[in-house]
Amino acid sequence: MTSIADIEIPADGTGTGELFEAVPSLTCEMERVIASSGHGLWLSGPSQEDIETALDDASAIGSYTLINSEDDRWLYDMEFEPDTIDIFELILEENGTVLSASASSDTWLLSIRFADRESVSSLYDRFDEAGVTPTIVRLFDLAEETKSQCGLTARQYETLVAAIDHGYFEIPREVSMQELSEELGISHQALSERLRRAYRALVTSELNVSEDETVAPPVPTN
Repeated sequence: MTSIADIEIPADGTGTGELFEAVPSLTCEMERVIASSGHGLWLSGPSQEDIETALDDASAIGSYTLINSEDDRWLYDMEFEPDTIDIFELILEENGTVLSASASSDTWLLSIRFADRESVSSLYDRFDEAGVTPTIVRLFDLAEETKSQCGLTARQYETLVAAIDHGYFEIPREVSMQELSEELGISHQALSERLRRAYRALVTSELNVSEDETVAPPVPTN
């Protein structure tokens, strides 16, 4: 049964630990899609000069390349040295999928999807053995909790996750609706209807709007 784990991990001792030590105001956010063998991380907080000085000085960073910039944040493709504790690689080795990952104040917060709870336990042990003890903030099974958590059915949730994983919500889109429907094995029309129902469920749940309130009021004739 698919499980979602929200986990906090101290950056100290990981590949990004030295960066937070050098520039404590640093914030990081993982980029969902990046064409590289490394990791795409948006860095912000300090100036670009201070960030790149910290990157140059960090012994855990093997190499880095500036990929993009947006306002006062910069996207870097990073590769860690082989002996570095790479939290993303550990998650991948335990067959986890990172849904989101961000860090500030020397702490990473990750939301990870696993095939079962045994994989969550295995990853916890791997982190603990590496000397980076995680804190499980929340753990729930998709089939049991999805509907009550955000108003979605399990199928709607899985469709939205697939859309995110394949870059459907990226700008520009990484995949078309037709390609996504083929990936999911459903028709274009079925995918469109499922996404619309999922959007509606999220809006009514997150904005605390009742079904009656979502019905548009009649248009005045005068």
